[in-house]
Amino acid sequence: MGKKSKQAKPAEMSNGPDGTPMAPSAADEHRGTEPRPKLKRKEYEKEMRVLQGELVAMQEWVKATGAKVCIVFEGLDSAGKGGTIRRITERTSPRVFKHIALPTPTEREKSQMYIQRYVAHFPSAAEIAVFDRSWYNRAGVELVLGYCSREQTEKFIEQVPAVEKAIVDNGIILIKYWLNVSIDEQTRRLESRIEDPRKIWKLSPTDLKSYGRHYDYCRARDAMLAATDTEWAPWYVVDNDDKRRGRLNIISHLLSQIPYTPVPPRDIKMPRKPSPRGYSEPDLPVHSIPTPF
Repeated sequence: MGKKSKQAKPAEMSNGPDGTPMAPSAADEHRGTEPRPKLKRKEYEKEMRVLQGELVAMQEWVKATGAKVCIVFEGLDSAGKGGTIRRITERTSPRVFKHIALPTPTEREKSQMYIQRYVAHFPSAAEIAVFDRSWYNRAGVELVLGYCSREQTEKFIEQVPAVEKAIVDNGIILIKYWLNVSIDEQTRRLESRIEDPRKIWKLSPTDLKSYGRHYDYCRARDAMLAATDTEWAPWYVVDNDDKRRGRLNIISHLLSQIPYTPVPPRDIKMPRKPSPRGYSEPDLPVHSIPTPF
């Protein structure tokens, strides 16, 4: 495997009443820990450049071997899922890395088996499907905002480990991330979306509803992680108050979960500069754009 940065350790989980691991609650976040200083942009971009090079190496291995990878990103609203996915995919091929962010289900999709519309987006050979929210909507936003019944969520949680076992048994590498964010940082990020015209598109009515139910989401998260953190599809929990560190840690960990080896580089030589062979630019009435910059 190629050279990688140090792995980030997933957040530790305490055990619930039945002995299963539970994620730290919002009240427990950062308790007893000293906040690390913000990562300088120059250092961040330097590390990101190395990791993105490794992502390309991993991509080439996926193409060469026909591997199938499915990455699930879940977390509270404004926890940094979208930004992390952008840094993963911005230097890779969209033919290999498929960013899956499904809209609200149609009436037809609502009548289907719950996970059916997600299965259609699972990776084929030589593909990496990155889910920006996933079938775990049923254990999170749908439950908390009343879009499904508690019985439907309980049925989902009971069945999903077996579904994920089938996914893994069919040769798909399944990696699941839950991104935590504290209530103070979530408040700051949502306020920034309201005030910054570049970010207003990120703000939906659901985000504001969800903000008022922060601790309901934490309870739903704890129950979901306790029931669906399995040997074949474990959850990796990320403290993402510091988005720069979080992105680097996630990408570093992701690379450690894929058994790739760098594909030997191709012997590429730049061809000779082409000769115009008598060609000259014609005097056409083209419409040029203004050049204020």
